[in-house]
Parts: sequence; C-alpha cells; structure tokens
Amino acid sequence: MIRLIALILLVAAPAWADEDSLVYSNVATETCLAEDKGAECIGLSAGQCMENTPGGHSTYGMGGCLSLEADYWDERLNAAYQVFMSSAREADEYNKEMQISVLSQADALRDMQRAWISYRDARCGYEYSLWGGGTGGGPASVSCFMQMTAEQALYLQASGVLY
Repeated sequence: MIRLIALILLVAAPAWADEDSLVYSNVATETCLAEDKGAECIGLSAGQCMENTPGGHSTYGMGGCLSLEADYWDERLNAAYQVFMSSAREADEYNKEMQISVLSQADALRDMQRAWISYRDARCGYEYSLWGGGTGGGPASVSCFMQMTAEQALYLQASGVLY
C-alpha cells in the first residue's frame, strides 16, 4: 500500500522532483532512540527532511519524507519480527521436547502480525479517504503507515527483542 501511495505522489510530482532531491537522514530518529525515548522518536527524521528540503512542505515533499522514514521503521519492524520469530520457534521446540502442551508462540506471533498488517492497511486507507480525493490524502496515509509501523516495531522490540 505504501508503494502505491508513493507512486501516486510521484505521478503528481513536478518534473524536478525526485527522491534524490529530498534531504533525508535517519540520524534524528536514531539519536532519539539511542536516548531511549521510544514513541517520541517517530516522525523526527521525516520532519527534519521536510524542513531541510526545498519544497519539503509540498504534498510531494511531505509524502516523500514520510515515505523514507516509513521505510526505516519497516526495516526495523521486519528485523525485530525475525528475531522474535526465531525466539518463538525456539520456545515452541523446547515446549515440545518437554511435552508441555501450550499454544504455539510462533503461530500466535505470525497470526498477530498478519492481523496487525490488515488493520494498519485498513486504518491508513481510511485516513486517505478522509481527504475526499484531495492531495493531502497521500501524505496523510503515508504518515499513518509510518506511525503505525513505528509503533509496531517499538512494541516488538519492547516485548523482549533487543535491537
């Protein structure tokens, strides 16, 4: 969904606009996370990108900056999920060896993540719909995607995954 929204923004962007024209860095977010500020860090790099990019507060600029930070959080989420899934599989194997009959952690994690993805996509689609086809819908839905992805990444990390 994020790629579709980014594509919509790119098609509507002026000829001069491309991802290389955005002044983006993950440093603000990473510095904040190093200070253990959690959810306060969400959106910092995108905001800095909008400030530092000429035209950064245009629809294209906002969408591009938000999309780049969303990609950052998506990478963190996927890394945390893989580590968590590995731990869940180890716990499941241990429980099987000990003949402990409990719900599979790996299956529960997978099911939770799939349900979360569906919810995120539906919620961000709703955010887009609130703009009634207006140009603000793209940045609004990308912002939603970034926010929710970041929150889920932080949730998985706080649930026992060291990052």
